[in-house]
Amino acid sequence: MYIEIFLLAYLIDAIFSEFQQIKYLKHPIILMGNYISWFEKKFYKDSVFIGFLLTITLLILVFFLTYFLTMIDNILFQAFLASFTISQKMLYDSVKNVIEAKDPKFAISMLVSRDTKEMSQSDINKASIETYAENLSDGVIAPIFYLLFFGLIGAFIYKAINTLDSMVGYRNKKYENFGKFSAKLDDIVNYIPSRITAILIAILFKSSFAFKNFYNFAKLHDSPNAGHPISAMALAIKVKLGGPTSYFGKIKDKAYFGIGKENIEIKDVKEALKFKARFDFLIIFIAIIYLLNFFL
Repeated sequence: MYIEIFLLAYLIDAIFSEFQQIKYLKHPIILMGNYISWFEKKFYKDSVFIGFLLTITLLILVFFLTYFLTMIDNILFQAFLASFTISQKMLYDSVKNVIEAKDPKFAISMLVSRDTKEMSQSDINKASIETYAENLSDGVIAPIFYLLFFGLIGAFIYKAINTLDSMVGYRNKKYENFGKFSAKLDDIVNYIPSRITAILIAILFKSSFAFKNFYNFAKLHDSPNAGHPISAMALAIKVKLGGPTSYFGKIKDKAYFGIGKENIEIKDVKEALKFKARFDFLIIFIAIIYLLNFFL
């Protein structure tokens, strides 16, 4: 396991939040997105095979570039690179900004694809919690999982797959075939991390009820993965998430997740955001145990 790299990478993300303040640094995810956009512009066809080629070529490029970077056998350098795959602080700050913003509808529109124009404050709060819970898996636990078990290469391969899904993995006329392979691959690589995320939410919020029941709600979600952290969070903080939601002018009759109150307040978003502090303490505990084991 690559625990030293992980611990340092998590610390770097917690302090610098993906180095957003350094203008001349190009985020690796942006570079991946640029390649996806270039490939789509150059070779797009309504074809599963062409979408397969997009996925394979990106993963090959990411693999070899990351492999060569791992040849620089310096733990601090590798941790610096690994920190770009973890989005704990950025996710926390983005959701916190919604409940503090002067224009919360605009702020939440930057995070979700649903229609925001007619949202009530409760709708905004619900969307904030849902996107936070779902992205805890994609942006925090999944990259940590692949970093721990497969090192820098594993973390960046995961981020490449996740970036593909976020750009072309839609079930619409344009991407139904072109993005099918990357969407299915994203479902596979998120299968274990999404369930780990749900379990961690239940444990860190000390909710045995969430631990025992999140799957009963999660299986109602269209996604094989997204429903797990969303359901666990809803049960842990005692709110009801999901329900009918407007996307692109049409109401989608989504299932409900959780059995708590339906009027979601700002204090409920703040309660959900407590996950970060509790997870930080867990990481600090792991670091102390690791250091004690290392020196004793």
